[in-house]
Amino acid sequence: MSIDALAALVRERQPCVVLTGAGISTESGIPDFRSATGIWSEVDPFEVASLHAFHADPERVWRFYATRAQSLLEAKPNRGHDALAELERRELVHAVITQNIDSLHHRAGSREVVEVHGSIRTAVCLGCGASEGLEAVLAQLDERSAPVCSVCDSILKPGVVLFGELLPVQAIARATELARAAELVLVVGSSLEVWPVAGLPLEAPALAIVNRGPTALDAHAVLSIDGDSGPTLASLLTALE
Repeated sequence: MSIDALAALVRERQPCVVLTGAGISTESGIPDFRSATGIWSEVDPFEVASLHAFHADPERVWRFYATRAQSLLEAKPNRGHDALAELERRELVHAVITQNIDSLHHRAGSREVVEVHGSIRTAVCLGCGASEGLEAVLAQLDERSAPVCSVCDSILKPGVVLFGELLPVQAIARATELARAAELVLVVGSSLEVWPVAGLPLEAPALAIVNRGPTALDAHAVLSIDGDSGPTLASLLTALE
């Protein structure tokens, strides 16, 4: 019944914008951050994933991200990513705003993707603003402890938003614009605890949530489904056929 209700919402409340979090990618074998078994249960994020840590010890930050980058390259989109790409092709999803850095939405075929926390696909130079693709960065890491900019030789920073760093201005502006123009924001795989992104669903008239476990905005949702992203979105796709 919940799937049918969600299908009705997606049909009737257009445009629909989707906000995804780590929960959609755990089904691709990518661990989340904040759960009891997540990444931050094993390592202090302020020691390996903060702007202060990068300036203090960039090699340590890169050791952390190099391992993650390799695992993200090996991960594959799952049924949840595929379903959202298909819903976009059917013009039932206008855009995907994602907190994830793994690029799996792009690889699944979604075209309108806003990465509000950056992407592991690139590294950026804080000195001159140049960027390098992930393959070139990993090739450097085979020879040195931290990659350097090909323009000015400064150490590159992973192209993800670190703790203590502002969100990309253009990305958060675009995400806000999309949320305000939407009739429905569908949250998938996020507990909605990380602000300001967690506030985006409140910009739209209606909110629906698909997540394993409670979220911070359950009281604001017109529909909430407690379930895994992949099977739920695959069932939604079938219900919309």
